Amino acid sequence: MPPLTTQPNPNTRLFSIPLLVAALGYFVDVYDLLLFSIIRKPSLESLGLNAEQVLTQGEHIISLQMIGLLIGGVLWGVIGDKKGRLSVLFGSILLYSLANIANGFVQTVEQYAWIRFVAGIGLAGELGAGITLVSEIAPKEKRGIATSLVAGIGLSGAVLAYFCKEFFESWRTCYFIGGGLGLALLFLRIQVFESALYKKMQHTNVAKGNVFQLFNTPKRLKKYLLSVAIGLPTWYVIGVLVTFSAEFAERFGIIDKVDSGRAVMFAYLAIAIGDIAIGFVSQSLRSRRKALFVFYGITILFIGLFFSQLYGGTAGQLYAVCAGLGFGTGFWAIFVTMGAEQYGTNIRATAATTIPNMVRGLLSVFILPLFQLLRGANKEHFVQGAIITGVIVMAISCTAAYLIEETFGKDMNFIEE
Repeated sequence: MPPLTTQPNPNTRLFSIPLLVAALGYFVDVYDLLLFSIIRKPSLESLGLNAEQVLTQGEHIISLQMIGLLIGGVLWGVIGDKKGRLSVLFGSILLYSLANIANGFVQTVEQYAWIRFVAGIGLAGELGAGITLVSEIAPKEKRGIATSLVAGIGLSGAVLAYFCKEFFESWRTCYFIGGGLGLALLFLRIQVFESALYKKMQHTNVAKGNVFQLFNTPKRLKKYLLSVAIGLPTWYVIGVLVTFSAEFAERFGIIDKVDSGRAVMFAYLAIAIGDIAIGFVSQSLRSRRKALFVFYGITILFIGLFFSQLYGGTAGQLYAVCAGLGFGTGFWAIFVTMGAEQYGTNIRATAATTIPNMVRGLLSVFILPLFQLLRGANKEHFVQGAIITGVIVMAISCTAAYLIEETFGKDMNFIEE
């Protein structure tokens, strides 16, 4: 993996227009990504679905959205390495903004599901391209802080999505707002510049965006699988515990009405705080892996509280535990940054974009199916199934974090051959 012919500018500032634009782009991305989880019940009920259908069709729509993310992750990652990071930042936001506007007009569940699938394809490109761009222009000693700021600011988009749902009477308006925010951000992106590392590599004969280079040797395959596995707890927490918090509340005997949208809002507000905090923890420990284990420990603690302390509790207690779960899973920025740091400039965008979307896609093809299998056909083991799913997910992720390469302070000035 030889270095590129020029070194990145050592005077590059931590705070820059690309960092701000990447953060705002991820803000809109998260708003749109989590909007369905927040308005799932009112939107599906307005289409005539009963309580059972709201659960099953909600899972169906989330699954299609996540499959879209999985496909989009590969598509945008390859484009990011072949055509540049900026091409993804423009193309992805245009696609998911238009899709969200279209979501405001749906009349059937199938229309809803397939437009969320298209939106998922668009949403897949935002984070990976933004993290890749910021990680390539930020000083390597402060890279973790820079990418944590992108994720921390961006993840607060879920909070805006919740308050839009509370403020506006129609759930359709929330989708129109998301689409409008994305289109408005396109104009701000005109001021963003491409990273110097990519521009220097762009004019070489090196193969760019070859997705098979991510795993065409045993070493790279292991690296890729480990990079994906360390991110699984986030979507177990969000995709199972938080999204279906109202259903868990019923089984815990919580008399108060629980709003899953509010649970998502509290979780993502805490994730945003956690994502900023982990950048400084990683900086202090001078280790990505140690910081990851600190946050895994917090996640395990609150998973334990979720299943042991909420029986006969209150909605407020459930929201507090969801916030704790969110803070514990606030390692998304470091997780994606580690993926970007593992690979050379010629496939970095492909890695940084496919890895988080592979995790999101695994919600549909691994986490939710496992949960559905373990809870039983009649959902008689709903809580027990979720517990066993959590144990399996955390065991996989802790093992992967132990085995993965430490990337703190790694020089990103290299290519893959």
